[in-house]
Amino acid sequence: MSSTSTAGTRRPRTRVRAAAAAALALVAVGGAPALAATDRPAARDEAAAAPVGAAPATAPVPLGISRLAQGAGRAIAITIDDGPDPRWTPQVLKVLEQNKVKATFCMIGTSARAHPELVREVAAAGHRLCDHSVDHDVTMDHKPVAYQRRQILDAKAMIENAVPGVAVDYYRAPGGAFTPDSRAIAAANGMRPLGWSVDPKDWSRPGLPAIVSTVEGALPARPTVLFHDGGGDRSETVAALGQYLPWLTAHGYTFTFPARTAP
Repeated sequence: MSSTSTAGTRRPRTRVRAAAAAALALVAVGGAPALAATDRPAARDEAAAAPVGAAPATAPVPLGISRLAQGAGRAIAITIDDGPDPRWTPQVLKVLEQNKVKATFCMIGTSARAHPELVREVAAAGHRLCDHSVDHDVTMDHKPVAYQRRQILDAKAMIENAVPGVAVDYYRAPGGAFTPDSRAIAAANGMRPLGWSVDPKDWSRPGLPAIVSTVEGALPARPTVLFHDGGGDRSETVAALGQYLPWLTAHGYTFTFPARTAP
């Protein structure tokens, strides 16, 4: 289960540069792909011009945590965490389809390995994929860098094995427990660190009115909203999406994906 939103562990800029330099050094010996050396945004978000559900073109991936929906105006990104789950993921997919919404699914590696058919179903429907670590260890930020690397890259491989050729575009740390090292590892491997700006805490089952009140409250600009399709009973989430998505459409919101290369 994901916990309350955090801004991610921040350390001195020198630590971020050191992590980036370490990732670049791997390239020289045939390691991970080169990562963006700075958090400078690209001239535009290349994904905005891509067909819905298509993987973005290759572009530098910033180390900064993305919390904005790509696009402008009333753009909103719906993200779904902790699946895939054989009971709840199909129900979430059905609600999304009924409302013509494409979302980003942040998948736990072991669940993706156990249910590859659901990973394929998500990808075939045009949704984006996100790495949510191997087994959702919310204490990852207190573990060695080698452990963080395994959690991130092994989960990415588990998701990719289910849908060969489909990109995993984002990495979301369990509970938002990012570190400069985990962000550098993700970016070096083509995944934008992904946060959120609206958290209804649906994973805690606070009741349908509480979830809907939170997500229909004062929304920030270009919000990224957090929901869940795994980790327990998600009936409240399914019901909340059934109310929330039509409400967003009626209020002029357009559905998109989280910003990947800018800002």
